[in-house]
Amino acid sequence: MLSLPFRKYPIGLQDFSGLRRDGYIYIDKTSYIYFLAHTGKQYFLSRPRRFGKSLFLSTLRAYWEGKKDLFEGLSIERLENSNPEAWEAYPVFYIDFNRDDFEKPRDLTLKYSNKNDSIKGPGTTKNQGTPSCSPEGILEAATKNQETPICSLEGILEAHLEEWEEEYGCRKKEASLAVRFQNLLKTAAETQGKRCVVLVDEYDKPLLEALGDKEREDHYKAVYKGFFSALKSYEKYLQFVFITGVTKFSKISIFSDLNQLEDISFDEDYAGICGITQEEMLGTFASEIHKMAEGLEMTDDECLKKLKETYDGYRFSSGPTSVYNPHSLLNAFKKRKLGFYWFETGTPTFLVRKLRELNFDVRKLSDLSLQTTERVLSDYREDNPDPIPLLYQTGYLSIRDHDRAANIYTLGFPNSEVEYGFLESLMPEYVADSGAGSGKDILSIKRYLETGDLGRLRDALTALFAGIPYTKQEDPFENYFQSVIYIVFTLLGQYVQCEVHSFQGRADCIVETKKYVYLFEFKRDATAKEALKQIEDKGYALVYQADTRTLYRVGAGFDSKNRMLTDWEVY
Repeated sequence: MLSLPFRKYPIGLQDFSGLRRDGYIYIDKTSYIYFLAHTGKQYFLSRPRRFGKSLFLSTLRAYWEGKKDLFEGLSIERLENSNPEAWEAYPVFYIDFNRDDFEKPRDLTLKYSNKNDSIKGPGTTKNQGTPSCSPEGILEAATKNQETPICSLEGILEAHLEEWEEEYGCRKKEASLAVRFQNLLKTAAETQGKRCVVLVDEYDKPLLEALGDKEREDHYKAVYKGFFSALKSYEKYLQFVFITGVTKFSKISIFSDLNQLEDISFDEDYAGICGITQEEMLGTFASEIHKMAEGLEMTDDECLKKLKETYDGYRFSSGPTSVYNPHSLLNAFKKRKLGFYWFETGTPTFLVRKLRELNFDVRKLSDLSLQTTERVLSDYREDNPDPIPLLYQTGYLSIRDHDRAANIYTLGFPNSEVEYGFLESLMPEYVADSGAGSGKDILSIKRYLETGDLGRLRDALTALFAGIPYTKQEDPFENYFQSVIYIVFTLLGQYVQCEVHSFQGRADCIVETKKYVYLFEFKRDATAKEALKQIEDKGYALVYQADTRTLYRVGAGFDSKNRMLTDWEVY
């Protein structure tokens, strides 16, 4: 039931001005802006989607536009108190790639019309009544039941240039996008008496949408190379540059040409620039934690531990700072229940399929055996078969440890939301027809374990492994076999106490319910008796001697040639 007083959670809000004026909760990140503005000039920041990059960029925009009233009571107001030049307005060029979709270059009919004229791309004709790509044009298309326009990259840049040319009184020249941008920077700086600020949000969205389409990727990179060359050749007209994205594509002009662009993505000083730290959460949401704890019938400490397990764990540097996923945490507080809120906003289809195609041993995602360097993590090359950099940059893996002596990073899932969400997405790729109600889905297996129905449990596991697809890769069954066991029993951990092991000295899987304890040992091309013998010889059951629950030792043998569970014994 709704009750007063209530607080306004900025879920999905990206406009700092509106957030402050409408009284939404704001986690104060303005001290970062102060240090960025006073210690450097051009920056790049990579963070996963829905982590607050757009809101931070909007905050930067308000700062450089001199909107002092919006920062009342925030850290930067105090920090700038003795600065006589603070809060002066600068010409700001803000480019938001996040709001648009991008069509293929061969379809370039630039559907962004001016007041009287439509824009023509190479080989295109006059636009006959096509709605524009502006927000107004999209709304017009919706109200007239027309197809919503999909904008080309050139169309988006063209739209921004036209708006700025009108604002600064620049005459539109028959010139390239890059030349027009250069002219704008020069004109704005000279007429306003202040150097320019350039803010670019989600620069990589066109490139991510083009993954797998080399023609499209190359086209977008060529457009970027020309347009953003202005940031290097006209640097004397620039006061500040900040570019955000999910990934840092290597071999792209923004980074190869702009060698003065400082990448702060791995800096410990900026590890908390996006997301919510433990200190920020406790200082801002103490009442929410208490209310959620009451609803979940937990103590405040138990609730805090559960929130940390579910949403914390994102580390973006070699230091100890970790942050909570802001989208999930805010949703959890507003709805007063735990859920996979971030994961539900986007399915990692491309990454899931890539892991499957590579026959990747998915156990490595959580057993802390993935190790790499900062150089590998910070650059993404579309021709690189290694999925780890993209898994890290998109937020599905995070830094779990750092060896300072060797400068090696250990990676793993950041939290249970990502672990369970990602494995649920993997399940259909590894096992056919494993959806809800199939009899071999996770909830069915959970039910069989809780009721001690070993016959149906055997049938479900038999069906699961029968669904492992055939591939032409060498010896693929071993990885698939181990991966399916890992996925199934890890997902069971959402509902029952379950451990999955990949090392000697422990059973392959241990499941504990209220009434039963199961010790599973799986053997490839061996008998169930051999599996049971290993359970006894290794003494896996000794720890449960005093346990009053029914203990089942389960041995299972698989035939890799026929991909079947062929032997099953319970003791």
